[in-house]
Amino acid sequence: MDNLTHSLAGALLGQMGLKRKTALAMPTLMIAANLPDIDAISMLTGHEMLAVRRGLTHGPIALLVLPLILTAIMLAWNKWRPAKKEVRPGWLLLCAYIGCLSHPALDWLNSYGIRLLEPFSSQWFAGDTLFIIDIWVWAMLGIAFWTSWRWERRGSSIATRPAWAGFFLICGYILANGLITSSAEQQTHKVVRAQWAVEPGLVVANPVPFKFWQRRMLWRGDGQYGDGDYVLFQGPRLTGRPVPDNMADPRLAAASDDPEVAAYLFWSRMPIIVERDGRAYLADQRFNEGLTSDRFIVPLEGAADE
Repeated sequence: MDNLTHSLAGALLGQMGLKRKTALAMPTLMIAANLPDIDAISMLTGHEMLAVRRGLTHGPIALLVLPLILTAIMLAWNKWRPAKKEVRPGWLLLCAYIGCLSHPALDWLNSYGIRLLEPFSSQWFAGDTLFIIDIWVWAMLGIAFWTSWRWERRGSSIATRPAWAGFFLICGYILANGLITSSAEQQTHKVVRAQWAVEPGLVVANPVPFKFWQRRMLWRGDGQYGDGDYVLFQGPRLTGRPVPDNMADPRLAAASDDPEVAAYLFWSRMPIIVERDGRAYLADQRFNEGLTSDRFIVPLEGAADE
């Protein structure tokens, strides 16, 4: 998910009562909720960063070590700038772990995916449940946090209740979206077999912005791929005919030694080869439309006008 979502999640956890356990709990939770994204610095290296993102810093070793490092930093900060209230190292460490663990839990929910077991396994996991920037989650997190904070400022003894209510409401929203995705993928699998006589090896219900009741349906199988749309209570509607994925194109084999191509293939969940302006590009079905169509592509060497 985006970093605003992670930050608000950390803040909400604090308002649910954790910030009362120790001084510096709130900043620790918010920093920890974003900490696994330190791998974003790899974005400076071009497409090769795709082989790094959402991998090692989101895996079990990092999730064990990063909270320890953050706690040590926060305790050092407290020695330099002592907090007005008592800092309890044990509670501070627990907050760091809870905040860090919230990060992969949220990242797993979108179709971009996450390598939860890195470095032990490079398998990608993707929940296909929420769009990477979900304004409804923003709204629920923001309203729950603000309401809880306002009640606290007024001296209410039940100021944590809005935060807990928001937490359970968001969990319900995530569950509902998970059920929508599951139904969309199952129905699309059946429609592809019936409509195109193709056995899809992979069907992805890609969440779309704003409209949580809709999905952009992507499927692939037997060297072909296609897409369509799904609307809750209306079912899937596939558009166009199946298109070859071109993954047997000899230009891909010729470019296999290119570090960016290798990194892209390692990252891509639904790789395809597309032709644009007489050149061949390695792309991914999930990001082959709209504003992302020119961002997640890698040119293949030797592809030119023939």
